[in-house]
Amino acid sequence: MGIMKDRFIEKSTTVSAEIKEMLKEHGNKVIGEVTLSQVYQGMRGITGLVTETSLLDAQEGIRFRGYSIPELQAKLPKASGGSEPLPEGLFYLMMIGELPSEEEVNHVTNILQRRSHVPSHVFKAIDALPLNTHPMTMFVVGVMALQTESYFQKRYAEGINKKDYWLPVFDDSIVLLSRLPRIAAYIYRRKYKNGEHIQPNGLLDWAGNFAHMLGYEDEGFKELMRLYLTIHADHEGGNVSAHTTHLVGSALSDPYLAYAAGMNGLAGPLHGLANQEVVKWIYEMQNQLNTDAPTKEQIVEYVKDTITAGKVVPGYGHAVLRKTDPRFTAQMEFGKKHMLDDKLVNTVWNIYEVVPPILQQLGKIKNPWPNVDAHSGALLVHYGMVEYEFYTVLFAVSRALGVLTSLCWDRALGFSIERPKSVTTDAVKKWLDGKEQIWGE
Repeated sequence: MGIMKDRFIEKSTTVSAEIKEMLKEHGNKVIGEVTLSQVYQGMRGITGLVTETSLLDAQEGIRFRGYSIPELQAKLPKASGGSEPLPEGLFYLMMIGELPSEEEVNHVTNILQRRSHVPSHVFKAIDALPLNTHPMTMFVVGVMALQTESYFQKRYAEGINKKDYWLPVFDDSIVLLSRLPRIAAYIYRRKYKNGEHIQPNGLLDWAGNFAHMLGYEDEGFKELMRLYLTIHADHEGGNVSAHTTHLVGSALSDPYLAYAAGMNGLAGPLHGLANQEVVKWIYEMQNQLNTDAPTKEQIVEYVKDTITAGKVVPGYGHAVLRKTDPRFTAQMEFGKKHMLDDKLVNTVWNIYEVVPPILQQLGKIKNPWPNVDAHSGALLVHYGMVEYEFYTVLFAVSRALGVLTSLCWDRALGFSIERPKSVTTDAVKKWLDGKEQIWGE
């Protein structure tokens, strides 16, 4: 069936057997307690999902199959002459659970290159939208138009053994990953570059070819895309985009439908849209202060004014992390290597120095440190990508690596449809008065 498929079924069969045995012996053990505030406040902190690909630690940050971002930067194969990890390598690691060799990464790249042709009706669907449509709307429309190609949809209609669900889901995921950069680049060139499209270069790696189709031939930008698409790929399963993809997929919706649903979640300002909000906020600060290089003192006053106005400082705070996001640190190191004198990048670093102490003094936020969104936009602007509304599309292309891998594992392990119990506020009141049991005691 191919290197990745053979190894994936071998790995997933072993893990599936381990899970069945574990549930047989420990299935009735309590894994935590749910508080009333968690029920009302977004299920924050409730352990209720299994995501094999990555784990988020409040202090250490994200680990992909046990490896930190600095470890991945050191251990994953790189493009010839490059120093940043290839996203194909992370995809292999998340899918198989082992660090790939250079040969194995080249195999993944070749698979993605061979399946990258996008049917013309997908472009026609995108072209039917007004030019002022948000890029994420165009992107999701493109994904939905591509759904006509779904292997899972066809195989399920024909009648397929549920033990084999993973196979067409795997094939759909590979096709989606291979074609998403082309769709995203088409949207960028249509909306911002007068529809002057650039054909793919089959000799380049996945991220390098994406940069090429966007219209950026600078090797530094290609390196940025490799880093960006790697560090944004996954963030365990509880975030909106990952959870939504898993949830919709649990109904046996095919990967196109599930991924499109997850990306609609990513488009929200409290999730992936935050990366464009950061750049927008900095531009507004520069305009108000009438300088493209505000001092730390000026930044402090502007931040205080933002908070006093009842607004948030975009890019700061995280639902789980309690320290600086390692993804922010990786991007900061990239900036120090490639653009030490860039004014916007230096402004991001100055904001990093002054904002956490201000937020700490307020005492209203558990994590005053920056997340990944606080830095990525400034790096993109340096290379000329100033169209910040498009940044979430870049995030979406990257996040496909993680959520589609998880979808393959969901089907290989036979996970059930997700259906948590809900209650009414009236029932909660009766429970608090001792008149009703609502937790299944």
